Amino acid sequence: MPTGVHLRDARQHLFDAAERVLLREGPHALTSRAVTDEAGCAKGVLHRHFADFDAFLTALVLDRAAQLETQADALRRSAGTDTVAANLTGALMTLFGPVPVAIIPLITFRDALRVRLREALPRGGIAILAQATDAIRAYLTDERARGRIAADADIDSLTLSLVGGGHLLFADRDPGPPAAAVVGKFVTSVIAGVVPPGPA
Repeated sequence: MPTGVHLRDARQHLFDAAERVLLREGPHALTSRAVTDEAGCAKGVLHRHFADFDAFLTALVLDRAAQLETQADALRRSAGTDTVAANLTGALMTLFGPVPVAIIPLITFRDALRVRLREALPRGGIAILAQATDAIRAYLTDERARGRIAADADIDSLTLSLVGGGHLLFADRDPGPPAAAVVGKFVTSVIAGVVPPGPA
């Protein structure tokens, strides 16, 4: 796209371009030039909307983290339906989809980005993982209140096990994400001691 051509919703256009670069080439390849080349626009377009590249990356991560809130809400609404294992399996498949999993190493790779995320969000230094943790913890708490998880279940430990182990399952994107059956087996093993056998 030639310099000077107006981009409708330029921020989102740049975010989408950055996401494609991130998924295709990884965090080390994500530069302002790579983003604007992918977006088909002049480099100045990015700097018209963001003070610097770290400001752009911060906005990108916050935008994608906000999208997880919708998925977190859906998980909480699922409490009391289907089985706990099925709900958690579906949640991990979504919360650790290709884009969130690609963003996590980007955050760990860039110190300045983590600093800005901490300023923008409570516990925001590792955004995405924080959103996943909050979503799983809230869901488990709701299920415990419904009696589908043991009353003495340690929600924090379960959450850490599910989020940490789940992230490890999805972290290797080559040759692709784990199958639902693999994730389901992992979830079932984590919750085996706190979910009674049967339809729950």
